[in-house]
Amino acid sequence: MAPKIDPITRSVVQHRLGSIVKEMGEAMLRTSYSQILNSSRDFSLAICDTRARLIAQAEHIPVHVGALPWATRAVEGRFKDISPGDVILLNDPYHGGSHLPDLTAFVPIFDGDKRLLWTIVRAHQSDIGGATHGAYNPAATEIYQEGIRVPPIKLYEAGKPREDLLDLLALNIRNPREFRGDLAAMLGAAHLGQRRLSKLFAEFGAPTVEAAIEAILDAAEQQARAVVSTWKDGVFHGEAFLDDDGHGRTDIRIAAKVTKKGSDVEVDLSDSDPQSTSFVNSSHANMQAAVAMAFAYLIDPEIPKNDGALRPLKVIAKQGTIVWADPGRPVTLCTSHPSNEIVEAIVKAMSASCPESAMAGWGRRFRIAIQGENPRNGRNFIWHMFQARPGGGASSGGDGYSSIGEWHSVGGLKFGSIEVAEVRFPLYFRAHEFRPGSGGDGQFRGGLGVSLDMVLETEKPALGNTAGEGTKHGPCGMLGGEDGAPHRYRLLSEGREPCVLRTKEVGIELHPGDCIEVRSSGGGGWGPPEKRSAEARRRDAEQGLTADLSAEPGA
Repeated sequence: MAPKIDPITRSVVQHRLGSIVKEMGEAMLRTSYSQILNSSRDFSLAICDTRARLIAQAEHIPVHVGALPWATRAVEGRFKDISPGDVILLNDPYHGGSHLPDLTAFVPIFDGDKRLLWTIVRAHQSDIGGATHGAYNPAATEIYQEGIRVPPIKLYEAGKPREDLLDLLALNIRNPREFRGDLAAMLGAAHLGQRRLSKLFAEFGAPTVEAAIEAILDAAEQQARAVVSTWKDGVFHGEAFLDDDGHGRTDIRIAAKVTKKGSDVEVDLSDSDPQSTSFVNSSHANMQAAVAMAFAYLIDPEIPKNDGALRPLKVIAKQGTIVWADPGRPVTLCTSHPSNEIVEAIVKAMSASCPESAMAGWGRRFRIAIQGENPRNGRNFIWHMFQARPGGGASSGGDGYSSIGEWHSVGGLKFGSIEVAEVRFPLYFRAHEFRPGSGGDGQFRGGLGVSLDMVLETEKPALGNTAGEGTKHGPCGMLGGEDGAPHRYRLLSEGREPCVLRTKEVGIELHPGDCIEVRSSGGGGWGPPEKRSAEARRRDAEQGLTADLSAEPGA
């Protein structure tokens, strides 16, 4: 018989679990090698149980965490002989992963002979092999061109490392030193969580911790259902569009039909467009994560985002569509797009049911990766642009945050220190400032994007590739608000005409001294512009936040 849990014990265990995943995150931040992790924080931590239920998470990248229960299902389905000291690794989108760059490590948590939990670390690798540096390949037409695929494997068995598998992985990756260092950081963070959970079991006893977890999940469900019950019942529709797939197909539609009844919400994405030949497809786990994100953004922010909070949600989708691709299709862009568009379609639909909770669109991801030789040390480098973050969407609570990032990460990804980037890489940031006029107008204005001019300080030519969205469709306005301005990126190179960079390009030749001119999008506005107060408009003008974008160079 399970122990009876009082509210104080439940709260203590809940906060201990939360502090454990936060501490795991600090360990990752302080020990990882690559700038994509130790500066931009492209990683997430969680605790799941053996039933693949999300128990606790740190506040990092929502699109990561929402997919982890599906990864846990894949691990539980693959292995029946888990032992203390084992470490499981996976990244394959068709075995519970979201996209190949996100490597996921699992450490089992035992109490005596009984396996109870997993500590999980998912971290985006700066390279994962494949045809292009930096893990994104816009030219891919099958997943084999995107990188090395890792189904659930045992990297450690009963505490002994499988050096042969580690060598195999590192051999397939362009920056093996960083990869090994980042993987060691992941395993260290997961094992830190293991030690903290073992201490928790020792203090309270496993039966009490297990009973407290059930109480935590049940309480989150009650809180979520209480919020959903206040929304208007009905069947609601929303849609969003990808600009293109990089292979000639444009305006790819993501359609959401949302049925809200009582305290239940059903999201049906079946009417979305067919899958693509390119990497804009979504894997199943990533689609599930995107729907969970949208729901999480609409309920009370104070509700713990765990399995209990997601119990009111049901997801319907059709395999072979852009939101759930067939096995073998490329999917690397999916954690950004169509994740953002799935969220946008759902929130648009629900704006008719819970308008005060529906925020306007956040910026879309438009990344650049550069591979070259650093003249300061003669070593090859791979740099991912996390600077020039786009603006966040406005909401009923006020203006959107400027340069906060995209909807799939809601500020969890950081652009990091410009000064540190200039020290570590042959780059010079000539300008990095808010982009006036980029936020969508409305009763509350969208957050501003960024104007960035970045100069390449190599001595030899380098290669760039891009992967993203948002040069045609800007972040959506909500409830009468205007869309945010779309992205506009250019390459300025002496002796060559200025070139507009497309969102899905490989093999861009970069010369020493070239300048990449980035104008990132602003967030969408919320509510009719005529309702914006005169005081707010005066303040925007005084702070230089408004401008005519048609006057920008190259516009």
